[in-house]
This record gives sequence, structure tokens and C-alpha cells, in this order.
Amino acid sequence: MERLSDKLISWASLLEEQTRQQALRTAQMPFVHPHVALMPDAHLGKGATVGSVIPTDGAIMPAAVGVDIGCGMAAVLTGLTHEDLLGAGAARGLTLADLRLDIERTVPLSAGAANEKVTGSVRARVARLEGLAREEHGFEPSRYHRRWRHQLGSLGSGNHFIEVCLDEQDRVWLFLHSGSRGVGNKIAQHHIHVAQQLMRSRGVTLPDRDLAYLEEGTEAFDRYIAEMTWAQEYARENRAEMMDRVVAAVERFVDAPVERLQEASCHHNYTTREEHYGREVWLSRKGAIDAHAGVWGLIPGSMGTRSYVVVGTGNRESLCSAPHGAGREFSRSRARRTFTFAQLEEAMAGIEYRRTEAFLDEIPAAYKPIDVVMRDAADLVEVRHELRQIVNVKGD
Repeated sequence: MERLSDKLISWASLLEEQTRQQALRTAQMPFVHPHVALMPDAHLGKGATVGSVIPTDGAIMPAAVGVDIGCGMAAVLTGLTHEDLLGAGAARGLTLADLRLDIERTVPLSAGAANEKVTGSVRARVARLEGLAREEHGFEPSRYHRRWRHQLGSLGSGNHFIEVCLDEQDRVWLFLHSGSRGVGNKIAQHHIHVAQQLMRSRGVTLPDRDLAYLEEGTEAFDRYIAEMTWAQEYARENRAEMMDRVVAAVERFVDAPVERLQEASCHHNYTTREEHYGREVWLSRKGAIDAHAGVWGLIPGSMGTRSYVVVGTGNRESLCSAPHGAGREFSRSRARRTFTFAQLEEAMAGIEYRRTEAFLDEIPAAYKPIDVVMRDAADLVEVRHELRQIVNVKGD
């Protein structure tokens, strides 16, 4: 832990100067209380740093939550071992490539992808979300994205993924990362724009236009909180629907029911009400997870590196938070200029994945080393399981 200013504490041993300066600007906002906590995976973001925990009193900055509202992780520990999985598949002439292809057919991948129809469990989840939007939050999600119903149960692209993993006992885990898809992005962009317009109309000077804020007690603030809260629920339902489909794909692969021994789900782009240092604040975790004492969390590595199932320690200075993953070290464009497909192939050796140069910007070397991130987070979480992937599914 390092105190970078009276309002900024950092757990990042690997910290670029631009990222440090961005975090310092955020921490200087007058409504931050008591300080911003910078996570080990911190890197440059839009307005606020990805990998930062921002407590605010009386105001909220939509860009401090980010544009993928509710993005997070879900994991299921199955009753299968590695031997069970491979043996059952081999008995039917199937390989892990067949499992990957089935998952890719079952879950819509890539930016803009959606289900052709709203059927089955999606219909029930959509009905719940429709009721939540209209009855509790008073808005119509279709004003932001007409196909939000069809995107429920879809992955997206970028660093979103679905993986079949093994833990230290060779038990099979199902692990995935996604958020609120197009509708969450549109909601976020709208409210960032509203906040920027309000700042201009009031003549407020900001260190960064993406630190525009909404003041508590205003209609704009209430509307953002309502719609953001709904988008967080959408993200959770999206992950739950995908996980059901992945479990079903594994059941088809082994030709038997799959027991779900343990489940975990956590957001890492969201805002909630929490008490810290004796005051109730709006706590925005942008690329960070809840790490209150005893709370289970999920910290993924990059494509091809290990991931972690953890329990929070409740570290007070970190605002009971922990990193959300490895954190980018190379931008996507720089990664494409720097690395080769041969290097990607080498990094993914032994992992079943769709071999394409489209994933070059997701090469593990474009991210901070996950072992360094976890070492920096030693006071924030306790590691319960270390996962290594044997199947990776991503969208272009």
C-alpha cells in the first residue's frame, strides 16, 4: 500500500504515470470521502481509472461506474473432475473442441450479437426485468436499446469470455465474464452526456470532462441511480442465463446431469450504498470487487493465464475492495502492433480456443502479470481456489 496523496491510496506496484495522474484528478473531486482506493490492476480509463474505488458523498460521476454497467463474473464448481469430463467425452467420440463449438453455438458471441428469439428461460428473466424497470424504476429500457431482450444471454467481445477451468484438485469449474451488453452501454453514455451538459450549463470547470457529476437530490441523479441499478440486475441475469446454457452444453458433452456444488457471482463495474469511515456514501467500484470480510469474489486472469476464487478480508483502507482482474498494460492497438499470432499460439498452448488473429489484442502479454496483481492484493483477499483454463470461448 502506498499513499499517493491525502485522498489517494494505491495497491498497484505496476502503475503508469498517466494512470497515476488520472487517479489523482479523480481523488481531488470535492465530494470524495474519505479517499480513492487504487487497485493492483489499475490502468487508464474513461474519466476515472479502471481499477479504482471511488466513495462520494452527495454526488456521483457516471463515468466512475463506466459504460459496461454491472460487468462482472460468474462461476460454478461442478461435480465433475478433469478425468470425468475427458472420459465421458471420449466414450462418445468427442473432444474439448466439440464442447467449445457447442458453447459457441449456444451463447451468442461478439459485439451486437443476440438471440434470434426470446424463448424459454430468457422469457422469464425478461419478464422480471420488464417489471423491475417499469414498476420499481419507472422507465422503458427499449428507449435505449430496442433489442435488449434478445441480447439477454449473450457474451459480447473484448475481454469477455467463457471458460472451462480446473482447480488445484482437478475439479471442473465453469467461469464467465460479461456485463449489461448494449442496453447498459447506452444507459451509461446517456447519463455521462447529461452530466456533461449540466456542468456546461452551470459553468463548472472540471479537471476532466468525463468527471462530470450529478448531484444527489436532483431528478437527473435519481434517474441515473434507477436506470443504473436496473442495468446491474440485467447484467446479473445475463450472466445467469449464459451460465445455465454453459452447464447445459457440458451436460450434453458428458451425457449426464451436472451437479452445481458451489456458485459465485460478483459485479466489478457498479455503484452501491456502503458505510465507510463512519459515513454512508455512494461507492463506485470501477474495475474492482466487493471484498468485505467473508464475501466470495472472482478475479480472472487474462486469456491464457490463471484465475482466482477468493474471499475478502475486509481491509478498511481499500474500502473493502479488491482487484477485478489482470488489468491492461498495452492498449488494444499497441498490442496488435507489438505481438504476433505465433506468440498468441504459444501463450495458449494446451488450451482449446478458437484460433484467430482477432484475439491478438487479448494476448496475455498485453495484460499485467496476474501473479503480481495477486501479490499486491495479499492484504485484500484470501485465495481459496486457483483455476487454470482448458477451454476458452470469446467473441470477435
